[in-house]
Amino acid sequence: MSATLLSLLRCCQRPSLLHVVRRPWSSKPLSAPGLQNRLLLFLTQRFHEVEMLLFKKSQWKRRRIQKKNKYYGFTQKYFGANIAAAYYILCMKGGFRFCGQSDWFRANQKGKFNWDFLNHKDITLEEVDLNNTFINYAGLANLEGQQNLRTLSVRECPEVDDWFLARLHMFQDSLEELDISHCPRITTGGLPALRNLKVLRRLDVSSLTGISCPSLVIILLEEMLPHCQITATGYDFSLTEEGGKEKAEHIQGQA
Repeated sequence: MSATLLSLLRCCQRPSLLHVVRRPWSSKPLSAPGLQNRLLLFLTQRFHEVEMLLFKKSQWKRRRIQKKNKYYGFTQKYFGANIAAAYYILCMKGGFRFCGQSDWFRANQKGKFNWDFLNHKDITLEEVDLNNTFINYAGLANLEGQQNLRTLSVRECPEVDDWFLARLHMFQDSLEELDISHCPRITTGGLPALRNLKVLRRLDVSSLTGISCPSLVIILLEEMLPHCQITATGYDFSLTEEGGKEKAEHIQGQA
């Protein structure tokens, strides 16, 4: 009888012991997920919406660039090619100088400019500064009538590419100075188009991240443009043997 009561007492005490052991684990509050985890969870749950938003943003940016580089046909029809080219440059927040004059016309950071350039309808452009703008291949159509253009600078222009270089042949008899440095979309295959610039005297091709074997490319440019002073900084000029010969044959074949 006493043994049976002792066994019953032990059975009654067992759940309480288990309860005491589990209490520290069950009573501890769960920590809330961090901000980074919550953000990743949100993006994962709405992947398609985020993807569509990024696509729309890219599409909107592309349309904005196309609008900036539209052909100013209406302005050219009523004011002439020189005024149309000047107006295009100012709308791109660039600057220019007319032939035979020392004053530059430039747009400020807000896009405001002086309208006195309308008084020079019969004077062509001599120098153009479009650094850090969104000029592209299509926008060059607005400068097509500038047969006396001597200097063109498109430094740090993200839309300047190989097609842009190929269209520069319209200035082959006048362009003497060209700055295409820091343009990431220019590749090795587009540089041979510069051979069409017959009177080019200064060329800046610094920090073109899209070209490979820069040492070899500079040598070939010097051969194509023997009378041109070429500036090329921002490169590692350690010429490697691997692939060098193939690059040389490819560029020479395009030239």
